[in-house]
Amino acid sequence: MTSSAHAAHLAELNVATLRYPLDDPRMAPFVEMLDPVNAAADTAPGFVWRLVEEGTADATGLRPAGEDVIVNLTVWETQEALWDFTYRSGHLEVMRRRREWFERHVEAHMVLWWVPAGHLPTVGEALERLADLRAHGPSPRAFTFASSYTAVEAAQHLQAVRPEQTARSERPTPAGDAAAV
Repeated sequence: MTSSAHAAHLAELNVATLRYPLDDPRMAPFVEMLDPVNAAADTAPGFVWRLVEEGTADATGLRPAGEDVIVNLTVWETQEALWDFTYRSGHLEVMRRRREWFERHVEAHMVLWWVPAGHLPTVGEALERLADLRAHGPSPRAFTFASSYTAVEAAQHLQAVRPEQTARSERPTPAGDAAAV
């Protein structure tokens, strides 16, 4: 993990539904690109961290979103650093060819959110953010490149939500209300 002077970092999750198993010959070009693209990410300006499966160089063996779904979870110093890597590096070749290897998603398959610098998001946290984006659309809590929010906006949103949650939890509940338990 690289060090950073930023107070917040940008977390990113994307999921992709495989057309074929990774060991299928039709997936070979994608599999061959994994190491070079991951190595490029690891040395890209603004890169902080990426999820890898223990004992491997990538996360393609992890299947928390379904047996045919691979996940990519990364953290970047800024949105610009992630954008540059995604669209101005060798990663773009993978993006251009993604329909050869992955099904078209009909709902959001990528989500961005701000985390405190030094925080490494869990897969569960990332999948929850994706679910939030799918259910409620973009917000300072879960957004996309096309509908982005700044770290300041995300922090202000969190501050606005916390007092409301605290007030709700402190309200007296009627006796016998099973939902209040």
